[in-house]
Amino acid sequence: MAYLTQTQSGQPVLILKEGTTRSKGKEAQRNNIMAAQVVSEVLKTTLGPRGMDKMLIDSLGDITITNDGATILKEMDVEHPAAKMMIEIAKTQDDMVGDGTTTVVVLAGELLKKAEELLDQNVHPMMLVAGYRKAAQKAIEIIAKNAVAIDVEDQKMMMKVALTSMGSKAMGAAKEHFAEIAIEAIKQVAQKRADKTIADIDNIQLVKKTGKSLIETQLVRGIIVDKEVVHPGMPRKIENAKIALLDLALEIEKTEISAEIHIRQPNQMKAFLDQEDSTLKEMVTKIKASGADIVFCQKGIDDMVQHYLSQVGIMAARRVKESDMEKLARATGGRVSSNLNELKAADLGFAGLVEERKIGDDKMIFVEKCKDPHSVAILIRAGLERMVDEAERVIIDALSVISDVTENNKIVAGGGAIEIEIAKGLRNYSTKVGGRQQLAVEAFADAVEVIPRTLAENGGLEAIDILIELRQVHDKEGGKFIGINVFTGKLQNSIENGVIEPIVVKEQAIKSAAESAAMILRVDDIITAKSPKGGPGGPGGMPGGMGEE
Repeated sequence: MAYLTQTQSGQPVLILKEGTTRSKGKEAQRNNIMAAQVVSEVLKTTLGPRGMDKMLIDSLGDITITNDGATILKEMDVEHPAAKMMIEIAKTQDDMVGDGTTTVVVLAGELLKKAEELLDQNVHPMMLVAGYRKAAQKAIEIIAKNAVAIDVEDQKMMMKVALTSMGSKAMGAAKEHFAEIAIEAIKQVAQKRADKTIADIDNIQLVKKTGKSLIETQLVRGIIVDKEVVHPGMPRKIENAKIALLDLALEIEKTEISAEIHIRQPNQMKAFLDQEDSTLKEMVTKIKASGADIVFCQKGIDDMVQHYLSQVGIMAARRVKESDMEKLARATGGRVSSNLNELKAADLGFAGLVEERKIGDDKMIFVEKCKDPHSVAILIRAGLERMVDEAERVIIDALSVISDVTENNKIVAGGGAIEIEIAKGLRNYSTKVGGRQQLAVEAFADAVEVIPRTLAENGGLEAIDILIELRQVHDKEGGKFIGINVFTGKLQNSIENGVIEPIVVKEQAIKSAAESAAMILRVDDIITAKSPKGGPGGPGGMPGGMGEE
């Protein structure tokens, strides 16, 4: 129906189009909170080492089995705008720190649930928002106070960080193998810039291939090029290779305008073909003169050029992706050239071994044993395609947390320990805030405890008993690192037992959850435009709304 209002004389005035719907006030807030909570509830059971997996089937029937928060939300096709915001915060968390996506969504859902209870007591939404903002700021301070600096060169400690991020994934005995690969890969790509260390995981290439087992996933100190050698006469293996990286076509360029060549005598035809042939031959001569043994070309390579390259014993691959060319340059120390006349020995990269290998049904070129590669590759293997996909998500999580700790070497106690510490600190702080905002700060403190409570529930433990026990221990001297061991059902010192997380993961989770909750609480009016039914022209998708006979 159209949205109408009336003038003083009773004349109806059409404000919004027909078909527009509007909900406002508490009804609008409840709808938004409920939608966000539904998304949060979906992810709750995936939290922690005893978390369950979700099976997601898309419209084409493709199946994804995972308990990775970001992947679940990406695959879910949600309609409600508030639910979409929950997906956005998970994406932000994933982009910024690469881990803690489930935590941030579960926390945001719980913040909204506690807010709804206060809204029912007629606390104004803006009071709640102001209180939540103060609480989030205080929570960040509490996290910083309880953080512990670690030595990034300490292999054992870095292994614990990586293994905590993989805790909930079904990787079995391969976890330690994956953790070692992640640590080694990040060490290789980390670079000092001024007084900061930057470890960009975009410099790590992930190549997935089904076959073999998870334990046969390997780190390649170089790059894997998913192309095969272009000519059968070329060598398949070269040691101590000098590599030319070319961003140009090794073929005769076609003219941009249509051109015709009039040839009247046979010798003119021969001269024309000879000229073309000598141009192609000259390209190969220039490559050989630079000292290159291998050519990786971003564009095409003419058949005749392939023939001449094979004659001089040069291996070549064509149409290599731009991203792979950049990684090859970082790994081999070479420079991508776009002009053959300027190709010099100094532009060439180096690799101890370049070899074409058959992996499964595909041939790939392995560029490895590079001197000091700033870009490396991880070849992920598993028996099932679904398992390969899950292994990729696991390795990305591990790489992300190791990268986070490399850039900021502070960690916090996991297993719900830091959340209990935040809740305790916020309850003390709430009395200083006073007024109705105090209720919001206390609600934030209660909401943060959803993490240890959910960890206990997912572990099949008595959540209330565990929470009471945790609060008692944290009130005592020296209890700030005590968290839950979901396997034994007992409390433990999380740091001593290796359940640790990067500080940036927790900080980002608190910031994102508080911001999204505040944004949803500020909305008091939802105006939805009419959605078009069917295709163009009306419900039946036919011109003028006509259906088929």
